[in-house]
Amino acid sequence: MDDNSDKYRAPALEKGLDIIELLASHGEGLSQGEVAKALDRSQSEIYRMLSTLVRRGYVVRSVSGDRYSLGLKMFSISQRHPPIGRVIEEALPRMRAVTRKAWQSCHMGMESNGDIVIVASAESPGNWGLALKTGTVVGLWNTGTGRVLAAFRTKEEVDALIALHRRAVGEPALNRAEFDAHLERIRATGYEQMPSATAIGVTNIGFPIFGPSGQVAAVLSCPYLERVDDLEVPTLEEIVQMYGALAGELTALYGGTNPLTEKA
Repeated sequence: MDDNSDKYRAPALEKGLDIIELLASHGEGLSQGEVAKALDRSQSEIYRMLSTLVRRGYVVRSVSGDRYSLGLKMFSISQRHPPIGRVIEEALPRMRAVTRKAWQSCHMGMESNGDIVIVASAESPGNWGLALKTGTVVGLWNTGTGRVLAAFRTKEEVDALIALHRRAVGEPALNRAEFDAHLERIRATGYEQMPSATAIGVTNIGFPIFGPSGQVAAVLSCPYLERVDDLEVPTLEEIVQMYGALAGELTALYGGTNPLTEKA
């Protein structure tokens, strides 16, 4: 593995990326000498790299000409392909592929101004299944999606979310003690798995999809329905593993970091 990594390295590209990452941590800018010292590079090679980055618009020079800082080109490029839209676009074929193996539907939910909204959905390949339509607004405290979206926030952030949230159709009044207990359990296990609070016979399975800041950006949920006929399908434990793996893949795709993994 290491041999292959060394074989396909691009030193010039790595130097450029090192400079961009360094300047991203120094909003006040750095001199050419400071960049060279921080990266343990010669002044001449840093000068060539900085000149190229300035010419391409990724780095700008101060008015005095002695300091360098990041320009807005990186931001401009990122806005051409919004991360959330990209994640949904890339997630859907992966979600469909897993549902074909799991024989269970799944959906992805996000929080928008206090509402819990289903932004992507993939149906089970069988004759029956439970799939939420894209655009559906679901409850915050009575759904696995809502609970997982809230679980990895601070108490102040949860308070703000509750204050902003508008109860969905059928969502009961909030029992804060019960809600907080749900959140503690999810934080301890890293995901949601419990009987649905909205439909009998359904087991909610929900995994967080983390964003770059380590906060939950979305939730991948499976409304698990147990089959009792002769069709051989994955067990509940196998379903949990499959959707957990997909959530991890989507976290990586989003450029996110899982704080639970970091602590392990």
